[in-house]
Amino acid sequence: MEHYAPAQQVFVAGLIFARLGAILMLIPGIGETYVPARVRLALALVMTLALFPVLSPGAEALPTSSGDMAGVIIRETLIGLMIGAILRMFMAVLAVTGEIVSIQTTLSFAQTANPGQAQPSATLATFLGLFALVLVFSANLHHMFIGAIVRSYSLFPFHKMVPTADAVQLAVQTMSRAFSLGVQLSAPVMVFAFIFNIATGLVGRVMPQFQVFFVASPLLVLTTLSVFALSLGVIGMVFLDRYRDLIRVFA
Repeated sequence: MEHYAPAQQVFVAGLIFARLGAILMLIPGIGETYVPARVRLALALVMTLALFPVLSPGAEALPTSSGDMAGVIIRETLIGLMIGAILRMFMAVLAVTGEIVSIQTTLSFAQTANPGQAQPSATLATFLGLFALVLVFSANLHHMFIGAIVRSYSLFPFHKMVPTADAVQLAVQTMSRAFSLGVQLSAPVMVFAFIFNIATGLVGRVMPQFQVFFVASPLLVLTTLSVFALSLGVIGMVFLDRYRDLIRVFA
């Protein structure tokens, strides 16, 4: 490589590629399982070439031993995996919302292949997962992903060790917020289904001969899906606002 670029430049480009490749393997949209790994790595290579002139001045010197070089590459890869994993964890918000709504609408048995998880999941959860990806790209949050990648070199420079304790704490907080927000977004359907079930129980108690299950089941599905459809816009807006706040932690 000395005929094309000095060893120091090749080493720095390799470090940038290690972090970018790890991030792009996990971030929403680009890091989905249905996107070929070669495409993601090719995008990481292109971004490495684009960011190399900006990031190379702050890089460390070429290690003198192969062990030190391997340690530096592993460190950059771990930082990239940490950032990408945290950004992906928050996508569980709408997955939790979809699962809860599916249970409340008695449609949890309806399973659909989820391309984001490479396994079947509830149909509403699959729909909301794809809905989240559409929102991310339509709201240009993927531009903030690029800003977060560049900003990560200010938060975690080349010579800094992996902040393991902070990363674990942020991951736990992100997952807990995602679950709590998913429950909150499904609250309209949960409240309506609770009231509907109480009313159905009272009708069955007052009129034992009335076929409550035969009448209430289709009515429950219709009304709860209607409430879900009416609240879908609010769900998308709240998700985008909270996800934008999370990305600002890195950007």
